[in-house]
Formats: sequence, C-alpha cells, structure tokens
Amino acid sequence: MPEYRHILSLSGGKDSTALALYMRDKVPEMEYVFCDTGKELPETYEYLSRVEAFLGKKITVLNDRAGFDHWLKVFDGYLPAPNMRWCTKLLKLKPFEYFVGDTPVISYIGLRADEDRTGLISGKPNLKTVFPFKEDGINYENVLRILEDSGIGLPPYWNWGRTNSGCYFCFFQKSYEWVRLLEVHPDLFDEAQKYEKFSDIPGKSFLWNQEMSLAELRKPNNVQAIKNRFFARQATMKKNRKNKRLIEIFTDYEFDENEPQACLICQL
Repeated sequence: MPEYRHILSLSGGKDSTALALYMRDKVPEMEYVFCDTGKELPETYEYLSRVEAFLGKKITVLNDRAGFDHWLKVFDGYLPAPNMRWCTKLLKLKPFEYFVGDTPVISYIGLRADEDRTGLISGKPNLKTVFPFKEDGINYENVLRILEDSGIGLPPYWNWGRTNSGCYFCFFQKSYEWVRLLEVHPDLFDEAQKYEKFSDIPGKSFLWNQEMSLAELRKPNNVQAIKNRFFARQATMKKNRKNKRLIEIFTDYEFDENEPQACLICQL
C-alpha cells in the first residue's frame, strides 16, 4: 500500500473551512494549502489567518509566479469567463498540482451532501479525490453549525453581501455583489474596472459582468436599480419559502440554489 500525503485546499470560503475543522482531529497529518492569485479580497486573508490559528498548523500559500497580469497579456486581454476559466487552471490548479508532485496524495474537497455540482479538479493519476461531507451526509446547515460551534463563523465578507470567496473581480459575482464591492472596497472596484476593454471589433470587448460594464454599473441610477431589484427578489423569496433555513437565519439573506456555481477550487 502506498504512503499517502493528505492535502486539504482552502479557498477562504465557508465549505473548505468547515471541512478543515471537521477533519482536523480525524487526520492529524493533514496538510493545508491556499492557492493565492494575488487578487483575493482582504477579508479572505484575514479569515485564513484566523483559521490557521484555530487549526494550530501553518497553511501553505501556493501561487503562480507569473501572476494574473502576465497571463492576461498571454491571452491578449481576454478576461476569464464562465466558458473560459483560464484563471482557475493557471492560478489555482497548476500551483496545486506542482505542490502535489508525483507522490500518492489524497485530496480533500468540501463538496456537501446537498450539492450536485461539478468543477475543475486535478486529474493527476497519483491524486485521489475524496468528499468527506458527501460521504457523511453533511449539508448546508451542518456546515453553518460547524463554523458557529467552532467560534470562527462565516467569512467576514458575508457581512457586506459577498457570499463566495475568490478574486475581488470574480466573473461569478452577481450585480448586487459588484455594487457592494463598489461601496465597501471602491479601490478594488476601480482596479477591476481598469481591466475591462471595449472594441468595435466583434469578440474584442471584455467585461466582468455580462449585464453591463462596470463603468455603467457604478452610475447612481444603476446602483439604485440593482439594489431595488435585489431587495424585491429577496422579499419574494422570503414570502414564498415556508421554512427558513439556518444559513438564512444567520445571514438574513435568502439563497437561490439554482444560481450558476463557481469553480470548486476557488469558492468552496
């Protein structure tokens, strides 16, 4: 039987954090890693520092030395998008695979029992991927309970309306989350806006938000319209939902489980 390394990749999100807490005493030899794009929210780094202290083990930070801006030039300004997730492959997956090397590894992923989603994970032949939450029937409410009982709680960006980890300019953000980024981190919103490109040549305009450019989104009338639409939808969902879930009690947000799902390695 091969001697396996045990590696759990943290994203700074609720699910991978809950999994790290859940597995801490089950696999004492666990290695914890975080793939840093250099474009993460400041709250993500803050949260990971708290998690590291609780685990009592160092979280190894992995990164691609070239960085996002280098690869953006390689892709001729083509911003990553749901159908072209080069950021995940080059800034998350590749550094992880380099760290794994060629020795036998068990990789722990925080996919929950109540999720039916797929995403980019490594296909290295020496790597065995396991999903402890699925195996043990751990669902959304259980994850929230693990975080609350530990005292760590939800990541701090939840306090201002962001519900997933990942880069501050992640293309999976909803329009309301972009509005909240503008209000809470206007400097990061400005940096994200600088990446957008406009061209009369078909296929050469690159935007983060498919609804509208960030230059348009930040206009006061659009900000207010997005907020109005968000709160109207929240009110409708609350009215239609019979039983309030634990996560909605903790956060005062209603969640649509049919929304597009982001990359596993980025946002679990």
